Formats: sequence, structure tokens, C-alpha cells
Amino acid sequence: MSGKNTETGKNGKSVKPGNTAKNNSVKKAGDTAGSGAAGNPAGNGEKKKSPNRGTMKKVLCYIRRYWFFVVLSILCAAVTVALTLYVPILTGDAIDYIIDKGFVAFDPVLSIVKKIVVVVLFTAVSQWLMNVSNNRIAYHVIHDIRREAFHKIEILPLKYIDGHSYGEVVSRVIADVDQFSDGLLMGFTQLFTGVITILGTLLFMISLNGKITLVVVLVTPVSLFVAAFIAKKTYSMFKLQSETRGEQTALIDEMIGNQKVVQAFGQEDEVLERFDEINGRLEKCSLKAIFFSSTTNPATRFVNSLVYTGVGLTGAISAISGGITVGQLSCFLSYANQYTKPFNEISGVVTELQNALACAARIFELIEEEPQIPEAENAVVLKDVDGTVALEGVSFSYTPDQKLIQDFNLAVRAGQRVAIVGPTGCGKTTVINLLMRFYDVNSGSIKVSGTDIREATRASLRTGFGMVLQETWLKTGTIRENLTMGKPDATDEEIITAAKAAHAHSFIKRLPQGYDTVIGEDGGSLSQGQKQLLCIARVMLCLPPMLILDEATSSIDTRTEIKIQNAFARMMEGRTSFIVAHRLSTIQTADIILVMKDGNIIEQGSHETLLARGGFYANLYNSQFAQ
Repeated sequence: MSGKNTETGKNGKSVKPGNTAKNNSVKKAGDTAGSGAAGNPAGNGEKKKSPNRGTMKKVLCYIRRYWFFVVLSILCAAVTVALTLYVPILTGDAIDYIIDKGFVAFDPVLSIVKKIVVVVLFTAVSQWLMNVSNNRIAYHVIHDIRREAFHKIEILPLKYIDGHSYGEVVSRVIADVDQFSDGLLMGFTQLFTGVITILGTLLFMISLNGKITLVVVLVTPVSLFVAAFIAKKTYSMFKLQSETRGEQTALIDEMIGNQKVVQAFGQEDEVLERFDEINGRLEKCSLKAIFFSSTTNPATRFVNSLVYTGVGLTGAISAISGGITVGQLSCFLSYANQYTKPFNEISGVVTELQNALACAARIFELIEEEPQIPEAENAVVLKDVDGTVALEGVSFSYTPDQKLIQDFNLAVRAGQRVAIVGPTGCGKTTVINLLMRFYDVNSGSIKVSGTDIREATRASLRTGFGMVLQETWLKTGTIRENLTMGKPDATDEEIITAAKAAHAHSFIKRLPQGYDTVIGEDGGSLSQGQKQLLCIARVMLCLPPMLILDEATSSIDTRTEIKIQNAFARMMEGRTSFIVAHRLSTIQTADIILVMKDGNIIEQGSHETLLARGGFYANLYNSQFAQ
């Protein structure tokens, strides 16, 4: 499908990080509408009250798909805790068999030790199963979220891609999901066992001595209040940290993609200053988030030490008065330690979850972005496209307050060659974007073979177009894979014929593995001209009924350009063609030349007719060939 050969940005050029002006300006947190919390503060009343409540509900919806592993994890956690809490009872019984100095009942003690060994083995197996289940849940969930986020990127309207820096989007899908997965895995690993341990130890302690248990219950709420207070404070800090990290990723991505330009204009110091400024803000917000979150553990440990002290004193007094045995006191102290330990872990989990939920909120903002206008339920599949195109009363602008194309009308017969010329920003490439339905018209209609393109599937519409743009785009893979993107079932003979027609065969054969040579991102070490020849060959292999050539030979030397123009001439025979060009020498043979200015057609006709008229086109032509 030739229409898919190139990713197209707002300016109709193939997109890679940093290619468009919009993406070159890295936005500070909150500058971009709809990105991050700053771009969409609070969102609604519910989010103002609890910014992570809605996010947690969304996370639970993903977790619910793996309910089996959740149930298995809870059961294994319960078994692990029960067996772990049973060990102190056995230990206490063993201590009570140490009757007096020099007198120990070894047979009962040996029997108890055997039981302890068996219990510990079962505990280990149960804990292993719980960890396996938790890993399954965490990594299945992040797999689903990351897949859904990437799928959303593919169906987002181009205005979203044009309006957000690529690095920031990449940061959400990669870094934020990784941070979220760490928090989720930690949550499942420690939260279930922590809660069940607390409940289990309380039951065991109550069964041993209610008064001592009361001391424990009265002191522990302090630990919960401390953890909850710190968690509320750290959420906003982790949110800011995540947004700043995305901003830093955007700058790095932008600079790597345009390093030659940066060095050519001596901007290294200025770029370094921008990086240092962002890096400094990231350092400050990260330190604040980590500092406040790190106070949770020592604060809860202090409270837990009070619990342990209270149990020790109360239990010792009770043991002296004969209320409990020494073995039971030992058991109680062990339970007090196990009871307080989960509070430390849970407080750490809660803090980590604040970071995870802050990252998850950014991911869900991307997933919940408004997708491109969906296709109609009864959308037709364009077949046997004859090449007739009609634009009727088309009006379009990228932003409501900046008019671009207004009441644009054009009728193209099958097989006609239509050239579009005009000054930069007049709307030439915008017409191409509208034809390919990368953007939808604000009003009016565009019809292909008599069918409004909004009533046809996007895939069938774009299959009907072959597009070669000024900016090239090649994926990582072999030369063959890049050439067959639009026709995967092409034979070797067809591939070679298309490459020869595009004058790419000779340099391909000189590559180490010929057509099976693997090229890196965006063509790797190939020259700009070679990459453009491959893009041309890619379209020539498909030979769709309609062609779009947007400065398709701009990066090719003059001698090769003449050969390519001849190849294009043969390829365009019988095919409707739209040619956008600044070099007017390339469009002299067009059937119709549309001269655009400020979004309107101000002149149209053949090359000779427009020259004879002595208008805007004649001035453009003479400015290039006056000498």
C-alpha cells in the first residue's frame, strides 16, 4: 500500500524526531495543552479531591482481566502468612520444653524442629508461587497498557503528533510504563502479604492474650496516619518528576535527531544550557520526592519500636505474674515484630505507588486522547479507482484563529497531471494532507471516483495513492523489506524492475548484501539521494492509480533527476498525478498548473497559458530563469 510509505507531519514531510518546527521547540511542563497534569489541571471535580483515585480504578480494570492470578496470589499469600505465623508458636512450644537448667525434653523439641523444617519448606513453595503470580499480573498489565498506548499513537490525529514533542510521547510509553511496572510489582509482592500478615498476627495474638494485643492495636494507627500523610504529599512531587523527565527525554531526542544542525550553527553551548536547566529542575523535584518519601520508613519504624517496647514490657510483667509462659512471651515478641514489619513495607509500597500512579496517569492521558475521526459504520472500500478527484467548497485550517484554505474547488479528470505551485505556506502540502485524509476538511468535500473520502475506509483510500515526499522515511530492516512495504508479495523480478526504473539498482548491488543489506534507522549511512531513490522505487513497485509527488527529486543530482523525471513520466501515463514543486522546470509538462496563494487558487492553466498571461506564475518562473 503505497500511501503508507511515509509518515507525514503537518507540513506534509516525513516525520522523524525534530523535523518539524513544532517539535523542535521543547515544551516546559504544562505548556502543551493536554499533556501531563499541568496541561490538564485537575480535569474534573473528582480528580481535585483525589488525583489518583480515578487512575487506580483504571489500573484495577486492567488487573481484573487476570483475576485467576490475583486469586492465586491472595491464596498463596494467605498460606505463606499462616505458615510463617505458625513457626513462632512451634518455637514457643520448644522453649517451654526447656524445663530447667540442665534439663531439656529433647524428644519433643526434636519433633517440633522437624515440623518447623516442613513448615518452612511449604512456606517457600507458597511464596514462590505467589511471586510467579505477581510477576504474571504485573507484566501482563504493562504489556496490555503499552500495547494499547502504541495502538492509540497509530490512530491519533496528526494534529496531536504535530503538537507534542516526540521525546515526551516516547517517555510516556517507555519510561513511565517502566516506572509504573516497578510500583505495580512491588505493590502486589508486598501489599497482599502485608495486609494478611497484619490480620493474621492480630488473630494469633488475640488467641494468646487479649490485653497485650490491645496495647499493639492502640499504638499502630499512628503508623498509618504518618504513612497516609506522607503519601499525599509525595504524589504531586512524583507527578512533576515524571513530567520533567518526559521534557528531558524530548530535548535529548530532539538534539540527537538534529545533531548536525546543532553543530553546524555552533549551538552546543546553548543546548547544554537548556539541558542543564531541565536537568536542574529534574534534580530538585526528584530530590524532594525521594526525600519526603524516604521519611516514611524511619517514621513508621519509630512507631513500630514503640509497639515492640509496649509488648515487651506488658508481656514481661504478665509472665512474672504467671499470666503467660516464657515461651508465649517469646511468641508474642515474634508476632509483635512480624506485625509491625508489614507497616514499614506497606508504607514503602504506598510511597512507590504514588510514583507508579503518577506515571500511570500520564499513560492514561495518552490512551484516552481523542482518536482520529472514526470511519463510518457503512464505510465503503474503494475498488477500481479511476483517478477522478473533485474538491468542492473545501475549507480548512490547522487552528481556528488562523485561516488557510477557503472555498477551494478543483475537478481533476482521470489521468491528468496536476501541478501545485506557490510561495511557502500557501497550502500546497495541506492539499496533499487533505487528499490522503491525514486531516479532515472543516467544510466542503473531497471525492475520489465519485465517493466522498469520509465515507470510504482510510486504508482503501491510501492504497489508491502512491506518495513520494521531499523528506524520506525508511524503517530499520533490509532494502528488500523497505521496498516491499506497499507490496509484501512482490517477486524478486518485480523488485529489481522497480529499482532499475528508479535508478536505485546500481547502488543497491554495490551494498555488502545487495537487496538483503540491513539498513539502520532512517536509512542509516545511505546518502539523502540514495534514500530518496529507494522511496521512489517503493512507489514504482506498487504502481497505484494515483500519484503524489511532493518535491520528490529535491535531494537528487541533476543528471539522475533527468532520468527520474523520465521514469516518472512513464509511471504517470494514465495515472492521475499531483505534483508539488518549487523548481518550476519539473512541472512544465503538467496538464494543469494550480498557482496557490494564501490558501486559494489565484491562477490555473497550462505552462504556456500562464506564461502568456504574465501574472503571478510568470513572475515566479522568470525569477528562476531570468538569466
